[in-house]
Order: sequence, then C-alpha cells, then structure tokens
Amino acid sequence: MNQSLEGTFLITGGAGFIGSNYVARLLQRGSRVRILDNLSRKGARLNLQWLLGQPNADKLELVIGDVRDPLIVDVAMKGVSYVAHLAAQVAVTTSVTSPREDFEINATGTLNVLEAARAQAQMPVVLYSSTNKVYGGFEHLQPTELATRYALAEMPHGISETSPLDFHSPYGCSKGAADQYVRDYSRIYGLPSVVLRQSCIYGPRQFGMEDQGWIAWFIIQVVQGRQFTIYGDGKQVRDVLHVEDLLNVFDITFSRGRELSGSIFNIGGGPTMALSVWAEFGPMLQEILGCAINPRKAPWRPGDQRLYISDIRSAETRLGWKPAIRPEEGIRSLVQWVRKNSALFL
Repeated sequence: MNQSLEGTFLITGGAGFIGSNYVARLLQRGSRVRILDNLSRKGARLNLQWLLGQPNADKLELVIGDVRDPLIVDVAMKGVSYVAHLAAQVAVTTSVTSPREDFEINATGTLNVLEAARAQAQMPVVLYSSTNKVYGGFEHLQPTELATRYALAEMPHGISETSPLDFHSPYGCSKGAADQYVRDYSRIYGLPSVVLRQSCIYGPRQFGMEDQGWIAWFIIQVVQGRQFTIYGDGKQVRDVLHVEDLLNVFDITFSRGRELSGSIFNIGGGPTMALSVWAEFGPMLQEILGCAINPRKAPWRPGDQRLYISDIRSAETRLGWKPAIRPEEGIRSLVQWVRKNSALFL
C-alpha cells in the first residue's frame, strides 16, 4: 500500500526503532505525523535528529512526554485519525528488577492511550504493538533437538492466535494485560483497535540490547569489535521479520482498521524465516562479515524459550500480507547500515 491516508497519525514511541522507521515512511508520503516520546531510550535522540532531516519534516510534530501521564496523552491525541501505540518497556530483565515501572509504562500507559482515544469525537484507529511473550514459555511442549536448531513436529506452522495465553514474567503480564485491554475496548466501546503480537523485528535504526533486539545487538558488537555472550546452546529458534515487512502490516491495518476492529494477529517471519540464534545465525554473520566470531558462552537464562515461531496464516489470509525480505537479505542490509553508521554506536 503506497497511498496516503487522510488525517494525522500519532506514533507513541515514535523516536524508537520501529516508530522512527514508520514516521519516516509516513513523512515520505506527505502524511502529518505527531510523535509522543519521552526520549529516554538509547538512540531516541539520534533517531529524532535523523527524522528531522527527512523529506516533509515540516509535517512532523513532537510532543515530549510520557504515556504514563494521562494529561500529556490527552494533548497528543487531539485531532488524530490513526494511532500506532509503540511506546513500551521492552526488556524482560528490566521488568523483573522494576516490575512496578514496567506495569506503569506498559499497562497503565496503554490504558491512558485507550482512554484518550475513546474521548475523541471521532475515535481513531488504534494499532497496538504486542508481543509473542503473551503465550508464555511453552513448558508443556517438547521440541526435538536437531544439529543446529530445535524443532516441533506437532506445530509445523508455528504458534497461532488460538494458543492459550500464559503470561510469564512481569513483562509478559504487563504487555498481556494491555493486549487484552486493547481488544476489549473494541468490544465494549466500539474503539477501532487491532493487536499485533510481534516476533523478533529487526532492521536499521535499531540500537539493540542484550535483552532485546538480539540480531542488531550481535551485529553491533561484532562490527565494533566487542565481546558478547551466547546463552544456552545457541540452537534456540526464533522467526525473524524485517521492519519494512512489519510496516506493511501497519499500512494495511490502518487502511482497514474499522473492518478489522477487535482482531489479533501474530506477526513474524513464520516458519520459512526462522533461525537459531547462533548455531545458524552465527555462520551467516561470519560469512557476511568475512571473519571468525568467537562469543562467550554462558548457561541458559531462566524462561528462555527453546523455540518460538509465529503462525502467520491468519495475517496472510485476512490481510493479504506475506513477509518478503529474506533473513539473509535483511541481515546483510543491517550489517551495511551498522558499518555505515558506526559512529552512532561508540
């Protein structure tokens, strides 16, 4: 979808990785965009500086504030037609050490967004960026260990939206609670809202951390000549999705938001774009970079899933969407971006 949608977009967390990529896409089309961001995340100010140099930057409005503040959220919501709610606390480890802060950002912050949207005379379409962590650790499943990855023969298409919710960790609880609030506001109040349960998004403008954004984290550490750690045996499998493929889902969702209201979609690369986090990704990265990589090894971290793959058939059928950027292509382009912008990571 390339045409512009009429009206103003509000992107909470718009200076973050996914948010800044979407803001740039919207500006390219000439859309009016408002960002709500407290600029606390690593790289946020750098992303904002980049956005201010984009075409049509005069159509960009910045509200510096926090989704935990309902008054700021109310101000940011005025007159918008579309809301991508991306602002979040994103690390499981941070949620364990600071569960109250995690809850206030993810759960209360989302409630503030929903209430502000509900108060508008014309309620905007609200898209919520959820997570595969709402499905828990799948302790009841017994994946088979293969040479370079784990596999689950009984679920060849991956985990579907009909899988039971099983919130693990404060992060899973806060994101899961928000996930369900967004869905219920469609049923109870008629708010046109859609939940996207995302899996391992990667791409440019991502300032990865050890606990979140692992593809970018590994690439940045290697390019910068730093040591990093692989936890477990490196055969853990994740389906990966390039940010541009994710943004195509955003476009479709906003264009059909009222028709899709109340829907939940698993959004990831699916079985054909799944990688083990080191046994397969490591050799791919070594080939792209042309050098040997020798990370530290450490025991498994509690709750680390051996396998998660999104079943994306519902999104393919109902949205007419398929991921197009293969992992090899996307990872190579991310390596090039990190190399070109190495000064950002010093």
